[in-house]
Amino acid sequence: MTLFGIKNCDTVRKAQKFIEANKLAVDFHDFRQDGLTREQLEHWASLTDWTLLFNKRSTSFRALSEDDKNDINQEKAIDLMLANPTLIKRPVLVEQDKLMLGFKEADYKAWFNL
Repeated sequence: MTLFGIKNCDTVRKAQKFIEANKLAVDFHDFRQDGLTREQLEHWASLTDWTLLFNKRSTSFRALSEDDKNDINQEKAIDLMLANPTLIKRPVLVEQDKLMLGFKEADYKAWFNL
């Protein structure tokens, strides 16, 4: 199981604290430092609605050009997320064909059966 995110994201840190406090075996992948592949993003998009994965409320989205912000479909969103990983809703918790976006303690407790 892997938690994907960026180190300096407050929500990612909350998820990491929960994982550490509950002594759970979860690897961390910083997608800003360690990168992501198109295949990973396509897989995630197959597990959830790509519009949930693509964070239009982020500062990174607001900084995009008007051309980039218009006519977004899954392929364009994946291209933008590869170029700007901070456009991805964080954190992304992945275990094979299961995925959870964001962090809510109750959701994590349910995921880990705590």
